[in-house]
Amino acid sequence: MLAGQRTFDEMEAPLHAVPFCVLDLETTGATAADCEITEIGAVKYVGGELVGTFQTLVNPDSEIPPFITVLTGITQSMVIEAPSIGEALPAFLEFIGDAVIVGHNVRFDLSFLNAAAERLGYGRLPNRSVDTLGLSRRLVRSEVRNLKLSSLAAHFRAPHPPTHRALDDAKATAHIFWALLERAGSLGVTHLDDLLTLPTARGSAHYGKIELTSDLPRRPGVYFFIDRDGSVIYVGKAKNLRSRVKSYFYGDDRRSVAQMLRDLVRIEHRVCQTELEAEVVELQLIAEHRPRYNRRSRPPRSHHWVKLTNERFPRLSMVRTVRDDTALYLGPYRSRRSAEVVVHAIWDAVPIRRCNGVGGRRSSACSFGQLGTALCPCDGSIDDDTYQAVVDRVREGIEDDPAVLLDPLRDRMTRLAGGRRFEDAAESRDRYQSLARSLERRRAWQALSAAGTLWVEDDDGDGIAICHGRLVGSWNARSQPPLVAAEPPTTRGTTVPESVQIAEEAHLIWKWLNRGGVSILQNTGSLSLPLHPVPPLT
Repeated sequence: MLAGQRTFDEMEAPLHAVPFCVLDLETTGATAADCEITEIGAVKYVGGELVGTFQTLVNPDSEIPPFITVLTGITQSMVIEAPSIGEALPAFLEFIGDAVIVGHNVRFDLSFLNAAAERLGYGRLPNRSVDTLGLSRRLVRSEVRNLKLSSLAAHFRAPHPPTHRALDDAKATAHIFWALLERAGSLGVTHLDDLLTLPTARGSAHYGKIELTSDLPRRPGVYFFIDRDGSVIYVGKAKNLRSRVKSYFYGDDRRSVAQMLRDLVRIEHRVCQTELEAEVVELQLIAEHRPRYNRRSRPPRSHHWVKLTNERFPRLSMVRTVRDDTALYLGPYRSRRSAEVVVHAIWDAVPIRRCNGVGGRRSSACSFGQLGTALCPCDGSIDDDTYQAVVDRVREGIEDDPAVLLDPLRDRMTRLAGGRRFEDAAESRDRYQSLARSLERRRAWQALSAAGTLWVEDDDGDGIAICHGRLVGSWNARSQPPLVAAEPPTTRGTTVPESVQIAEEAHLIWKWLNRGGVSILQNTGSLSLPLHPVPPLT
């Protein structure tokens, strides 16, 4: 079995610690689908030092075309006694190991290696790769007549010129590669992630400001873009702060990014122990600073909740404040429109009244009652017990069993689609999804609030401390859990989150806990894993 995909820690390794395998293949033609390998050559480096050489002819078990013989000098008689690809490939894969593969137009070589590996049951090579053709295009295009291997070898005075034999060409490619790395160092390329990004980096009009990223660490965290007035204009999160922020200067075509880079004069950052901590801190800082370029994630200036009122005949109402009463609340929502969608979803599922009248004080039922789409106590025809049964269904669907509300919506959507009323079915689908999302977030908040103070850790050693639904601590495999978790303000005993930002924070925590491979170290309340989210619409 081949090794798995490179880890994030390997991605951020300094170049002097990265093993590189520079390779070249000779083949019977140009396409891996109907051509075969005739020769493999490779040189391997660790810490910049040559540690191994690999070379073998390969019997393609097919005729070598005359023009290939003319080009490479490899004849049919030379490969008769050579090993087959089935014999040669295992040894070559062992030679490569977990090294980063380097080649000139490396996609060509990898296409043949991957085709052979898959045919023999090894699967595709998981190794990262670097293309000296792409690096040359980025670093020396203006200095050479063309980017052929022979031209670059002459330009960099390679001691082993290419000859269309695999090992000679691999040695020439290696010399070019090290020369290109020296050039790349002037652009701040010091780690593997820098190198992998460089070939495709076009550079923006504000590329000169990339020097602002030089002090950023290669760790998870949050970054701040600051303008000349000292105002925070953008907040973002990253697994790798340096790599993520540098990507803005690599030709991002979005107009908003170009404007943001024009306004940028300083970059600050905050290192976080885990990716989840970075996500939560990003939410908090966006809420605090309201950066003008965080348009999509900017928190609303006001919030909306859906309320099941405390009346003789309760109804659904949209409110902007949560009172200390016994009413049932759902939310918060970023806009009144979002709250309206949830209200309509519940109306479609349960015939709770839609009018604002007082029961028994009108001579006739409201229009919704007359149409039979909702119960109406306005004319006094609905007794308290009958109506309370409907209210109980709403409460049950919100507090205990989401299927009570979601199943009728699913059935409605199916009926509409079966009747070819596709627009109405799509509307019903959207209402289902909005309600399901609301119910899941309420469930997350209730479960996390009931858990008290909670210490949780995953299989990779990343852990979080939660207190009444809020993140209060974080650690990773290289750090230690906090001995005491800080108490977050104004969350204990609240039935719903006080803001969209707090609700989204709880939802991020909920998703993290539902990833699998997570175990509870300690908690002061009640919570069991795995959690059971609201099932999605299928």
